[in-house]
Amino acid sequence: MTIERRLARAGFTLTRDYPAPVERVWDAFADEDQKLAWWGAGDAIEPREWAFDFRVGGRDVAEGKFHRGPVSRYEATYTDIVEHIRIVTTYDMWIDGTHMSTSVASLEFEPIDEGTRFTHVEHGVFFDQFWADGPNREQGTRGLLEALGKYLASGLQ
Repeated sequence: MTIERRLARAGFTLTRDYPAPVERVWDAFADEDQKLAWWGAGDAIEPREWAFDFRVGGRDVAEGKFHRGPVSRYEATYTDIVEHIRIVTTYDMWIDGTHMSTSVASLEFEPIDEGTRFTHVEHGVFFDQFWADGPNREQGTRGLLEALGKYLASGLQ
């Protein structure tokens, strides 16, 4: 089987206002136990590999198998961290061992009267058979931000 070699690019910006102080929203990313509590696909995935190294140059890994589905692998490197202000990562995704994309994502934390305005900006390059996957990436990120909102509302820390 011949794979058509092609690239596609997709970018998106998602903004959410969370009724929690910046420090609380920040800690949901910066503290491993808190991130484990909301990150990922929840019960839809069987966790496999996990690594967490929150520092500039540090790497995160999240791998899991969707029930009756593919193995998803996320590997991120932190390129910039300014406490309570921003996190910038580059990350790669694989599906069943096939490299599907490389992305740059910036996460911004802004105090507002009601809590925190969180902005996620991402630009991705999708490879070969995954060239049309940009809308799915945005939808997946929306799901993560919903999970973050539920986690923050739960009061767990």
